[in-house]
Amino acid sequence: MTKVTHEFDLYGKHYVLESGELAKQATGACLVKCGDSTVLMTVVVSKERKDYDFFPLTVDYNEKMYAVGRIPGGYLKREARPSEKATLTARMIDRPLRPSFPDGFRNEVQVVATSLVADQVNSVDTICVMGASAALTVGGVPFEGPLACVRIGRDRTTGEFLVNPTYEERDNSDLDLELAGSATFISMLEAGAEEISEEDMLAAMAFGQEAIAAFCDEQKKFFDKYVEANGAITQREYVLDEPIAELHERVFAHYDEMSAALKDANKASRIANVEALMASIKAEFTEEEQALWSRGLAVELKALEKHAMRMMVVETGERVDGRVADEVRPLMVKPDYLPLVHGSGLFQRGQTQVLSVATLGMLNEWQRLDTIEPVDGKRYIHHYNFPPFCTGETGRIGSPKRRELGHGALAERALLPVIPSEEEFPYTIRVVSEVMESNGSSSMASTCGSTLALMDAGVPIKRPVSGVAMGLIQEADIQGLEDFLGDMDFKVCGTTKGITAMQMDNKATGLTPEILRNALMQAHEGRMFILDAMLEQIPAPREATKATAPQIITINIPTDKIREVIGSGGKVIRGIQDDTGATIDIQEDGTIFIAGTNGAGEAAAERIKAIVKVPEVGEEYTGRVVGIQAFGAFVELMPGKDGLLHISRVAQGRVDKVEDVLNVGDEVRVKVLEVDEKGKISLDRLDKPEAPAGAAKPAAKEGERRTRRPGDNGKTAPAQKRQPRRHHEG
Repeated sequence: MTKVTHEFDLYGKHYVLESGELAKQATGACLVKCGDSTVLMTVVVSKERKDYDFFPLTVDYNEKMYAVGRIPGGYLKREARPSEKATLTARMIDRPLRPSFPDGFRNEVQVVATSLVADQVNSVDTICVMGASAALTVGGVPFEGPLACVRIGRDRTTGEFLVNPTYEERDNSDLDLELAGSATFISMLEAGAEEISEEDMLAAMAFGQEAIAAFCDEQKKFFDKYVEANGAITQREYVLDEPIAELHERVFAHYDEMSAALKDANKASRIANVEALMASIKAEFTEEEQALWSRGLAVELKALEKHAMRMMVVETGERVDGRVADEVRPLMVKPDYLPLVHGSGLFQRGQTQVLSVATLGMLNEWQRLDTIEPVDGKRYIHHYNFPPFCTGETGRIGSPKRRELGHGALAERALLPVIPSEEEFPYTIRVVSEVMESNGSSSMASTCGSTLALMDAGVPIKRPVSGVAMGLIQEADIQGLEDFLGDMDFKVCGTTKGITAMQMDNKATGLTPEILRNALMQAHEGRMFILDAMLEQIPAPREATKATAPQIITINIPTDKIREVIGSGGKVIRGIQDDTGATIDIQEDGTIFIAGTNGAGEAAAERIKAIVKVPEVGEEYTGRVVGIQAFGAFVELMPGKDGLLHISRVAQGRVDKVEDVLNVGDEVRVKVLEVDEKGKISLDRLDKPEAPAGAAKPAAKEGERRTRRPGDNGKTAPAQKRQPRRHHEG
């Protein structure tokens, strides 16, 4: 096999497709680059057809830390479970590939993306789809390709669309739209946006379709070079599961019965009806026929259910739960659902129910991300849980699956544009959406429930967000059956101002711009209907956070005072936290975040302000005597800040010993007389008492003098005759 390389420039970026040198034992392999970011895409197809009634495709993304010159953390020092970003990237590759394979393909396919270099300028995720498409083609695997994926951004300043923007360009973009598909149709879409209009989103999608077509054209040029160097690509033979005419006819004879079984608004009873009908149909076949057609029978039964549902919607406009095409399921909205938690909201639409709970924490509780992308972490975190009981099933509860991560990421993306900045709201925010019931579009219910939880928690979001799911069949909000059996799953989130997030998976190749426009417009109507219902229950965020939430106070101190606040070995700051119960986070620039409940934060803040405050001449304090020397008393004006009250100023009249007037622990009112350049403070006592009788120092006898130096113990010393200086003679 001869190595083949194709280099090209598109939309200001340099790309490379290469095959024939690495991973030659795989069914197909392709090295793809954008700038210096490099990913190896490999495809392996099993030789045997699997006895499944579904297409067994697996996509893995191997995120290697050596790609950015880092050693993984932890004891083992090797990559372990994939990061959330790696999982989402694998999903992004899977979604456009899966519908491109022919119906009936039952050979196991594994696509593996291995990140080799991440140049911290160009992202490595979107180019994986193009690499997978090229690997499938050179491997002779049948699929509807070539395929490509692009990221579309929009410059905030110029409004210009960008294709595969760099990380720096993405920082100045109000749109992050990922599109994948062929030269003629879009099969996958994922978007986050800063409240852009439907018209602008449609324009970005049209631009993205043109960009995908350009990358598909470059792949064709690469394949031409590959054929020229290695000869024609051998198309491998794979046996497809073909419909059996007799089996199809006997199963579809029960079409009317299936239509009747589907007409039930209750999900559980509808499932029971369908399962009972399928069991009765299956029982009509002999044991020999069931053994012969076991896989085909399962496929035909599912096809009957799909066909009956689709014909019901398309021909009669009637849906399985009796609604008309544009009717939204009944809503239930309950903010402040749970006591004590920082914020909560229950949102239910039809038989989909989600409870979202918000928790507020210190900024230092942000989530740190260990990935190959130049992203440190995030302070707004959204988690989505889909336990088996929400669909009336049993199952293992453990780490989140790909679907849960994807749904949580979509809800997080939808709400991120309205989250206040650190300066406005100095908290880390975590929202957890617990799916209690599911019958379609639980991710959209999570978005709505999370908006309720944030508003209930007193988070000053810019505008409330709602979301709705659309289906290609009925162009209205969908439920689980229509989602699974329809042609398109289309989810849109946004505010009254515009779209904040969008997701689409499309199985139909004839998705026209007009269909997309109608879907977006109906989604807008659905979103506004749901949003009105939410605002009836909670019209705006609470004016303040709840008493159970930490009250965060922000103060700023000079950087040269940080050491005083921390103290030797952290003694001072630990003491403040132990005494008050507050949590303190000190930044390098002198910003201090203090969190506490029941006044703990305010008490800690006052302690810190007292430490860094520099007393000024003329200020008066009530201080505590913390030390006594022969020359005066040291008075603590504030924690860590003492001043000297000279012995001559402790009382009216002469005092022989400070202890005659003051003792350690006494409180005394003082006034600042002087603060020298070194910060030393001289004090004067206010309301001086009369010196006690006998406390005056005796006058010096003739021939004696009184020492008046610091450390004078009041004793007299004999006067000495001054001796003349000696002159040294040379």
